[in-house]
Amino acid sequence: MRHLFAIGSLLVALSGCASMTRAMCGQVPNPLPVPPAPRDWVWEQVVDVVDDYFEIENEERGRAVGDVVTVGRIDTFPNIGSTLLEPWKGDSGTNYDRLECTLQSMRRRAMVQVIPAPDGSAMIDVQVYKELEDVAQPEQAPTASATFSYTSSLQAFVEPIGGQPVPLGWIGQGRDPVLEQLMLAKLTLRLNRPPPPFGCKKPWWQVW
Repeated sequence: MRHLFAIGSLLVALSGCASMTRAMCGQVPNPLPVPPAPRDWVWEQVVDVVDDYFEIENEERGRAVGDVVTVGRIDTFPNIGSTLLEPWKGDSGTNYDRLECTLQSMRRRAMVQVIPAPDGSAMIDVQVYKELEDVAQPEQAPTASATFSYTSSLQAFVEPIGGQPVPLGWIGQGRDPVLEQLMLAKLTLRLNRPPPPFGCKKPWWQVW
């Protein structure tokens, strides 16, 4: 039985690597350039896509202050990674990520910025961070909890640009480029469509 489980896990991991390769073949630029469009409509599309993967903690819409438009920003709550038993959740971009989240506690959080330009266009910057739970010892471990650990050295979480502080109890694993690409691809499909007519009550994808 153990051999069957090991073989199954290996096959899932290999399929995850293959799907990751396919996902990374066609790179969507990050930040994503957006052609001139109504700012409110662009912001609604960004919020809707982020809400498909995360619960939004803070939403700060860009505002026009004189001739200057401020940067819009969305911060999300940390979301526990979806496992192999949760296929309806899309925050684990590959089967390998699902296997990883099944075997250990992983979570993700996102920070999205909409950077406006003077000509009405914008850049959408998507950053997704992975974190691994820092536990004192593995569950069901035979070692006593009073045993001293010699591996609790200080760990630094460093990002060259836009680094985010990692809360205690979690170990930063860097960015998640696969999920970033999935979100950017969905944004590209949405933003390539024209906005709905003013005052239209139907969803824009049913109008056009």
